[in-house]
Amino acid sequence: MTAQHLVRNQSAARWWIIDGTDLITGRLAAQIARVIMGKHKPCYAADRVMGDPVIVTNVSKVHFTGRKWEQKVYRHHTGHPGGLKTTQVADLEARKPGEALRRAVYGMLPKNSLRDDRIKLLKLYPGQEHPHSSQNPQIMPLSADVCKMVKVDGSSSSSN
Repeated sequence: MTAQHLVRNQSAARWWIIDGTDLITGRLAAQIARVIMGKHKPCYAADRVMGDPVIVTNVSKVHFTGRKWEQKVYRHHTGHPGGLKTTQVADLEARKPGEALRRAVYGMLPKNSLRDDRIKLLKLYPGQEHPHSSQNPQIMPLSADVCKMVKVDGSSSSSN
C-alpha cells in the first residue's frame, strides 16, 4: 500500500474571515495558528503548507487579558553592542495595528522552514474593509473560550 500526498492545488483552499472585535489575543491566535497549519483538515501534512488563508478584520479592537497592555514587552537585538531594544504592546499597536496578533500567531507556528510561508496566509486589517471579497471568505467558527472577556475584577463573561 502506498501513501498518497496531496499537493496544495489538490486541496481546495477555503478563505476564512474573523471579526476581531472584543476577542482575546492569545486565544484567537491559537485558533488562527491551527487553521493556518491545516490541522482542521483531514488531509493534514506537517511537511507541506496545506492551511487556509485567514482574514482578521478590526484587529485594532483585539484585547489582552490582565495588565499585559501595560506590562508586556517585546524585545529584539540590533546586533550591535548594547543594542537591546524593547517595545511595549501599547506602543506597538499604536504604530502597527495587529502586529501583536501577528507575533502571537507567528510564535505558535512550528519553528521550521515552513513558518514564513504559513504566516503569509494571515491577512490583518485594522478596519472592517478588506480587499479579499472576491475569494468569498466564510465566517470562521470560534470555540467558546475565544469569545470570553475577562473583566478587571477577575470574573469572566461571554461577549456573545
